[in-house]
Amino acid sequence: MHPRTAETLINQGFPKLNVAFAILSGVRSPYDTATQNRGGFLPDKPPPGITLRNSAVNLNTAVWRDNMAKSDIEIAREATMLPISEIAQKLDISPEGFKPFGHDKAKLTTDFINSVKGNKDGKLILVTAISPTPAGEGKTTTTVGLGDGLNSIGKKAVMCLREPSLGPCFGMKGGAAGGGYAQVVPMEDINLHFTGDFHAICAAHNLLSALIDNHIHWENKSGLDPRRITWKRVMDMNDRTLRDITIGLGGPGNGTPRESGFDITVASEIMAIFCLATDLDDLSRRIGNIVIGYTRDLQPVHARDVNAPGAMTVLLKDAFMPNLVQTLENNPAFIHGGPFANIAHGCNSVIATKTALKLADYVVTEAGFGADLGAEKFFNIKCRKAGLHPAAVVLVATARALKMHGGVAKDQLAGENVDAIKKGCENLGRHIRNLSQFGVPITVAINRFSADTDGELSAIREYCEQLDVKAFDCNHWGEGSKGTQEIAKHVAEVADSGQAQFHTLYDDDMPLWDKARHIARTLYGADDIIADKKVRDQFAKFETDGYGHFPVCMAKTQYSFSTDPALMGAPTGHEVPVREVRLSAGAEFIVVVCGDIMTMPGLPRVPSADNIHLNDEGHVEGLF
Repeated sequence: MHPRTAETLINQGFPKLNVAFAILSGVRSPYDTATQNRGGFLPDKPPPGITLRNSAVNLNTAVWRDNMAKSDIEIAREATMLPISEIAQKLDISPEGFKPFGHDKAKLTTDFINSVKGNKDGKLILVTAISPTPAGEGKTTTTVGLGDGLNSIGKKAVMCLREPSLGPCFGMKGGAAGGGYAQVVPMEDINLHFTGDFHAICAAHNLLSALIDNHIHWENKSGLDPRRITWKRVMDMNDRTLRDITIGLGGPGNGTPRESGFDITVASEIMAIFCLATDLDDLSRRIGNIVIGYTRDLQPVHARDVNAPGAMTVLLKDAFMPNLVQTLENNPAFIHGGPFANIAHGCNSVIATKTALKLADYVVTEAGFGADLGAEKFFNIKCRKAGLHPAAVVLVATARALKMHGGVAKDQLAGENVDAIKKGCENLGRHIRNLSQFGVPITVAINRFSADTDGELSAIREYCEQLDVKAFDCNHWGEGSKGTQEIAKHVAEVADSGQAQFHTLYDDDMPLWDKARHIARTLYGADDIIADKKVRDQFAKFETDGYGHFPVCMAKTQYSFSTDPALMGAPTGHEVPVREVRLSAGAEFIVVVCGDIMTMPGLPRVPSADNIHLNDEGHVEGLF
């Protein structure tokens, strides 16, 4: 928060102390001095001797050290990183096997990836979470902490994460590189342009958009009806004004006027294809299968009909190579691809995951948002399509988040409230029961905040014991691998035990409508799904057109099992309204859009971008 913003807020009547803490924390408003994060929690005011200062340090993701507050970015900046060649050596990757991006990032070459395909697979461990709240859960932080923990007890482990989107970085959520002492680095690069993968995906997507309009402008040999084009454009930024636009205005030389719009890049079908393709040939094949629209007699027109796959694959060939980075403890991590889990399938790339399994004994990966979205899609889409067999799943929860699910407002979270914890555990229990249906053993990671009480943590552990699930207190945010060694030992034992009997929630031959309804009833606690006749007819048409064997990708709010983001806990008896259904023929799934979910987010009243700037030394401030 800049001084000008602070002065305005004080003039509007906000308490000066709240504004002062907002300045210290770099948060979006004086209401948010303890807002969502990816790791531990500090008291709502600094310890004695801390001086408020005008810097973009996020209070709830800061570490009090040497009478100063250290933010995630400051911790990352102070890290002692090894040359990326030394990180590669830990995975037996020779210098010929990677392409360096500076001293601290690299991309694995296609030749190297092909050379290890015969290696034995390691054990795949999924990290997921309870339904997210503004109080924070810390899924990415826990993924990094668990990976570091496994390495610290002598296991050969690697992490597989998604790349952050610029939209949330400059919008509300922030980046996705972990937090505290459980981060992947270089944090600034990862959260901003990184190796350019998202730009390549955005360019490839928009090249197809341009080819479609050019195809219509000239001869339109495919007979594509401009009124029935389903392919939009994308950009990796939150901008609500671009959701619905009119293009082609200004006369015949500017193309055919028609309605269109933008989605955010992470909702692009190219992003989904990128993350599900097994090699460049598969990538090109899937791109060619994209349905871009329909003729007047409702026949599908594909991307291959406008000669798009070749050029698009060229744009994506370098991006398709997985990115290698390191944690603060110099352990290897792959970060590649980044679809959202509320509007897409929410998992990192198949090629990164499968390559990691050939290089390490344990691969720790994550899936976006809560287990009802990210984990469900990880199992039903990614594992189904890629032939993956997860050996264990870790479910992340925090006392603060459970108190919110128990009915406590965000500004009332301070102080012990065991009753709210017990009530909020209904959300945790629903996720545990949901995950158990996939046949993978579950462990609960309690991501500790310093304000948590022994009574609250005991209540969570006791609840898990009643469900025959072990729960571990984890303090990776403040202690790094030291804070996860206990859970790491347990998860390794579980993964090695052969307990997992993984299976998907539904079979390929189940009708599309029934797949969506089965998810809603089985995982969301809903009575049924509802839709108008037009949507039901679209389900039927996709069946008739030969797409009935596809899995469904549910697009809904991440904050609730229902489609009402305010309905927390574990609601039952509700209906899930299906507003729209979209074909992703290249990604090979059907997107079922529920409720008011948007594929192009908007910025909040006070976006994170307001607090991001370069300081006098040329360093980035305000990025979290």
